[in-house]
Amino acid sequence: MVAVTLGNPRDKFWGMILALAGEGLSMTGIELASFEDFVVMVKDGEPFSPAVVFFPMHRIERIELDLPDGSLPSLSQRFSTKTGLDPAVLLGRPGAGGADQTSRSAPHPTEDLA
Repeated sequence: MVAVTLGNPRDKFWGMILALAGEGLSMTGIELASFEDFVVMVKDGEPFSPAVVFFPMHRIERIELDLPDGSLPSLSQRFSTKTGLDPAVLLGRPGAGGADQTSRSAPHPTEDLA
């Protein structure tokens, strides 16, 4: 699991890397601002569909592993504690949330994400 900081416009995304190439980054996950809402949805058993997105390399400012920081748990640990589920397994399975597999953003046309 990683946290990605993007520029132009400024945004943060949390999830799993599907592909990393010179052109950019393909990943599945959610906007970091929606993390708490996502946790509640999963905990309540509501259907969800994590985004599958492509970010061109010029937008990527930073990619960080989602690791604990001292006594502060990682986002993955917080997710697991609140839901009882492993986010890597949940985000790694197509249709894991029971919703359709329509993504909010299409992957880059040259990436083979199947």
